[in-house]
Amino acid sequence: MKVAVPVNEESIENNVCESFGRAPYFLIFDLDSNEFNFINNDATHSQSGAGIKAAQQVVDSKSQALLTPRCGGKAADLLEANNVDIYKTKNISVMENIEAFMGEKLLLLEEIYPGFHKHD
Repeated sequence: MKVAVPVNEESIENNVCESFGRAPYFLIFDLDSNEFNFINNDATHSQSGAGIKAAQQVVDSKSQALLTPRCGGKAADLLEANNVDIYKTKNISVMENIEAFMGEKLLLLEEIYPGFHKHD
């Protein structure tokens, strides 16, 4: 099983990125092999629809779960339509969140927003 996590840097020691759609990278972690890689988020600088584009990248990575602090409604709809479960991360490192997920200590993300439209 693969999980995707939005990250600011190519590191498993840092915290999860607060923004799903505009995260610079996604960590794709294979729970079966403990192998991981980082992919660039092509939606980072999109004028609009970043969440949907980012969600499509997660689907294309063949991840079955997304670990994130928040997610917009349209992105969540696309993920759910492709059988990707969304889990709410904790304010701990990426690797600690993955370990919490494996230990069934992360809850499904229930607070889905209409969209997170802060463009920095």
